Amino acid sequence: MSEESRSADQPPQYPRYAERVLDVAELIPAGRVMTYGDVAEWLEEGGPRQVGRVLALYGGAVPWWRVVRSDGTLLPGHELQALERYRAEGTPLRTASRAAEGHLPRLDMRQARWDGHARG
Repeated sequence: MSEESRSADQPPQYPRYAERVLDVAELIPAGRVMTYGDVAEWLEEGGPRQVGRVLALYGGAVPWWRVVRSDGTLLPGHELQALERYRAEGTPLRTASRAAEGHLPRLDMRQARWDGHARG
């Protein structure tokens, strides 16, 4: 079916792997995060780069800010938007040192990381 003939009521069709990644992103509770690698491991398919690619291409409609780098640094180019969402959701952050580029905080991965099982 072409883009033009698709009804406005129908959701877009994504590759199966992309659908699975987006489904996991939607499961992550507010205030919690999973790494790209965590998502791939949870799915038992792909790897961190594949998860990142899916979110880059299709992640705009899901809470993309909840899938993060394992070191807790904010996504380059989206730092301020993500930071605003983390603060609104109460996601644990670590204060940036004065030496940190842009003085942006990092995610506190010990507290914020979600294992994909227990809610909250």
